[in-house]
Amino acid sequence: MSRPFRFGVQISSLPTEGWVERLRRIEALGFSTLFVPDHFGTQWEPVATLAAAAAATERLKVGSLVYDVDYRHPVVLAKAAATTHLLSGGRHEFGIGAGWMETDYVEAGMTYDRPGLRISRLEEALQIIRSMWANERTSFDGEHYQINEIAQAAELPAGEAPPILIGGGGKRVLSIAGRYADIVGINPSLVEGKVTGDTARDLSPESVREKIGWVRAAAEKAGRDADALEFNSLAFVVGIADDVSGLRQGLAGNTGMTPEEVADCPLFLTGSPAELRDRLEKRREETGISYSVIQGQDLGVIEQFAEAVVEPLTGK
Repeated sequence: MSRPFRFGVQISSLPTEGWVERLRRIEALGFSTLFVPDHFGTQWEPVATLAAAAAATERLKVGSLVYDVDYRHPVVLAKAAATTHLLSGGRHEFGIGAGWMETDYVEAGMTYDRPGLRISRLEEALQIIRSMWANERTSFDGEHYQINEIAQAAELPAGEAPPILIGGGGKRVLSIAGRYADIVGINPSLVEGKVTGDTARDLSPESVREKIGWVRAAAEKAGRDADALEFNSLAFVVGIADDVSGLRQGLAGNTGMTPEEVADCPLFLTGSPAELRDRLEKRREETGISYSVIQGQDLGVIEQFAEAVVEPLTGK
């Protein structure tokens, strides 16, 4: 049986005047989750933003998409996530990743290690964080982190912890997701440390199915129920109109894809309302992806997407 659809909005900032009203509007439109990415520059800091968003809303989940493990020690992340979970009444979705955007590291004067090293840190951090949510004391002796009898992150209700979201594009990160995550983001590979003209082509239908296969295989090998995982995708372009041929042609020119490949790529949600709904239902049937997130800086796009897609598909 397919999972019900869920839809999220990712924002890098909110209007300084009226940010509470914006959050409540997103909630009222039927979106499940507000996500905040974790980058430097002028975007808002995610821990503070998520806590404020939780306080300003009643049902809207708040999530990181995703915390970069290199920007915060896992002990700090464990405490931040546990606190957000408590402040939100259990509405926090804890997204974490190995980091990918090279400019963040360069601008902050941080060492941009090779992908394998960053991914190894991620897996160690996950073990520490999960233990700190569940146990009164945690010790850990790894290659990257050494923890000595650290206290529990916060007093969480018995058996409760934030659901873990791990997104990735390569086999190793997606295998870690299969072992640890509750929600898995299916992303393009970003080993270059930046988005390039080739990035979108890594989310062809064939590539998406291969990535999900890596996740499911790792989950089953770890003794987990692969069918219990929720699959997520993040769109960077939303275009809703009866004729989107020009938009698809432009995206095809920028990515080296055909217009039909653009139409099938989870990074681009383009088409008439009926076509978008049909494609999302087909994608869920073929891949299991039921949780779609759109960019949320433009309220008009949010409202249009809610009317065309969220309201008709929520609960299906």
